[in-house]
Formats: sequence, structure tokens, C-alpha cells
Amino acid sequence: MVPNVEGRELMREDRGSVLAERTLVLDVGYRPLSIVSVRRALLLLLADKAEVIHESQNMVRSEKLEFFAPSVARLRYHVGAPYRRRAALHRKAVFARDDYLCQYCARRAECIDHVHPRSKGGEHIWENVVACCRICNVAKGDTLPEHSRFRLRRVPYAPEPIVVAAALRRGAPPEWNIYLPNLLPLSA
Repeated sequence: MVPNVEGRELMREDRGSVLAERTLVLDVGYRPLSIVSVRRALLLLLADKAEVIHESQNMVRSEKLEFFAPSVARLRYHVGAPYRRRAALHRKAVFARDDYLCQYCARRAECIDHVHPRSKGGEHIWENVVACCRICNVAKGDTLPEHSRFRLRRVPYAPEPIVVAAALRRGAPPEWNIYLPNLLPLSA
């Protein structure tokens, strides 16, 4: 709440919005480590633990300081990367990985398909799930890949967790593409 000229308090919709944005944090070797809030990135910068690689167009102002919010920051020292677990498997992430296209016929995808059906021992893992259209999903049904006429356009794979996180975030800055070369498409 911010008081206006007449003494009434007004809600400022943009208050804190710059600090709530995201910053891609890289390690010393320019490999992506994580995606953090601008606030966390600023704390790293002010403590001289990181340096700014790319700036956004938004300004961060305090009583004595004024600078552009970081979009990409790089740590100044080597850190042990945490254990990288697999990316969470869910519909939106599968659609983003497969560019919202059916992996059998290249039409717009509407559902997901287990390449090796679960009823025949297939698992619900990244390497066995693809986006597909309803027509192909119904036609393929419960058949094994080797017994059907359907061939995959691309072999399914498990993307990096940070790539999935960046892809699912609407409006990821274009400069992130440099450091996340296999950034999943976001066209819907």
C-alpha cells in the first residue's frame, strides 16, 4: 500500500514485480545451475559472489543504488552442483518437449501416449511417453511399437530439470537460450 497525495492508500500492482522476476544462475564454466528470483540474485551480486552477464530492461532502485535487474548471473567461484534429479514428468512438460506436435504424424498434439503400452509392461517415464494427436492415439491403441504401423519422428528423452523449469515459465528471456541450448519450445 502506498499513500497518495490525498492521504488515501492505494494498491500498487507493480510493487515488488521486478524482485519477483527470475534470473538464470550459471556456474564458473557458464553451465546453468538454477533459476532464482531477482532478489536472490541481487543478494549474490551485492555480496560479490556473482557477476551480471545479462541485464533486463527493468530498474531496481533503492535510496542509494540504481541498476538494471540481472537476467543472467554467473557465480565467481566453483560450487559443488547438487544432485540433479530427473525432471518431473507431467503433461505440460511432455507437450513442451515435443513442441506440441504429434510424434507420429506431426499434427497438433492433444494427448500423451505411452510408446510401449503400460498394459504390456511399459513404464510411465520420459523415455516412454510422447505427445500425440487423438487420431493416432486411438489408432495405435494398445499395440507395441514393433507391431504397429506407427513410427516415432523423434526418440523420447528426459530433458534437464532446469530446461523444463525454464520452458514452463512463460516469457523466459531470449538470452537464456544461449545458456540453455535445448530450451524446450513454448508455442501453444
